[in-house]
Amino acid sequence: MKLNYSFLETFMAIIRNGSFELASRKLHITPSAVSQRIRVLEEEVGQVLIIRGSPCQPSQAGMELYQYAEKIELLEKDFFAVQEKKYQGKAVVAVNADSVDGWFLSAINTAFREQNIVVDVRIEDQDYSATLLQKGEVMAAVSADPTLVQGCKVEYLGTMRYKAYASVDYYAEYFRDGISEKTLKNAPVIMFNHKDDLQNKFIRKVISCDIEPPSQYIPSTSAYLHAVLRGLGWGMLPEHLSEPFRDKGILVEIAEGNPVDTRLYWHRWSLKLTLLERLSECVHVAAREALRE
Repeated sequence: MKLNYSFLETFMAIIRNGSFELASRKLHITPSAVSQRIRVLEEEVGQVLIIRGSPCQPSQAGMELYQYAEKIELLEKDFFAVQEKKYQGKAVVAVNADSVDGWFLSAINTAFREQNIVVDVRIEDQDYSATLLQKGEVMAAVSADPTLVQGCKVEYLGTMRYKAYASVDYYAEYFRDGISEKTLKNAPVIMFNHKDDLQNKFIRKVISCDIEPPSQYIPSTSAYLHAVLRGLGWGMLPEHLSEPFRDKGILVEIAEGNPVDTRLYWHRWSLKLTLLERLSECVHVAAREALRE
């Protein structure tokens, strides 16, 4: 039999605060949820754990369980203390390249200047960055996948908008007859890496089918941008990189009105690390200022 830690937490809150009502306030859950958890816990243990009264008192079995729960709590505190010392002043995170070259730099700057946090960034595609979190290689990650990773929290950051762009000469050469399955199939496209699916999402959105245009792979955000500017192919660019060149007439948007929006999420360990809490605050502030809602 395995005891549910949240149920143990509820049980300890009742004993420490003296009532189900005060425990519900402490845990920010309803009194009925508190009662249900204790009922299930008592059924699992097979004994009455709390003598209802004013204040509530533990039964003999409840006292034994309380002592056991206290040991778990102390072990957790020791573990968190070790992790806090291990990562003191340094945060290891996984972030997609477009975010690092854009809004995430503001988060790094604030974290370093105001919180004295050094950020060790691992570059990974936004659709795969959470995998590094699952492996324990990073403590937090910017990801396009909202799926909760075990032992972590997930929080919505905002939306990064991508649009398809090409140089003026490239557009005139490959799209003079308009945007169609035929022209897209023949027009060389630039991909960030083999995990990059933004261009395919755009193609499916515009012509509702999958095609395989000639593809080049350039795994560097700045080099990717310059490749598009030089006419090596068309590509998907985030707004913060593309807008200055669009406004100057250097880049032409392909199939206007068909952006590909990528919702970004902040995945982080559930560990109560002060470092991670402060970094998360910096990340959310930077995201609110730069990303779409």
